[in-house]
Amino acid sequence: MPELRALRTEDDRSTFRSGNPALDYFFQQYAGQNQFRHHIGTTYVAVGAGRILGYATVSPAHLECSQLAEADRKRLPAYPLPVLRLARLATAGDAQGQGVGKALLRHVCLLATRMSADFGCVGLLVDAKPEAVADYEVFGFLRLEPVTGEAAMQPVPLFLAIQKLGRLLPAG
Repeated sequence: MPELRALRTEDDRSTFRSGNPALDYFFQQYAGQNQFRHHIGTTYVAVGAGRILGYATVSPAHLECSQLAEADRKRLPAYPLPVLRLARLATAGDAQGQGVGKALLRHVCLLATRMSADFGCVGLLVDAKPEAVADYEVFGFLRLEPVTGEAAMQPVPLFLAIQKLGRLLPAG
């Protein structure tokens, strides 16, 4: 299993290729800048065989209580709720299907659980590419709003409550 850790300034991102040009471009051009200069997100990498096999970028965020299902809303206050946002997740093309993406998702779930204990977090919000929605729904993520028309090309907001993240955490 690869080592999971925060991106370092010396990490070589230039050769990373996931098969999705937008995700590759973000990682090569903006992940370091957003983390080290602007402090608006942190990127975690899966490293194996001396190279980056995948990455996940997260940032703190909030969602409006009204975006949640009614059953979840009635247990929560009606003001913005703290969440951890998974903005991007990608696996190198030649490492796909080897559990790297799942390991990164589990790591992000662990971060959300720690955030909940340290200063508050009601769950994990994912900005999923339309083609990846089904992959997240398998883990129990729910759509926050329907996507139609031009919006269908935009990331689809998905949510998983903090109480449900446990099933995605590493054993032990």
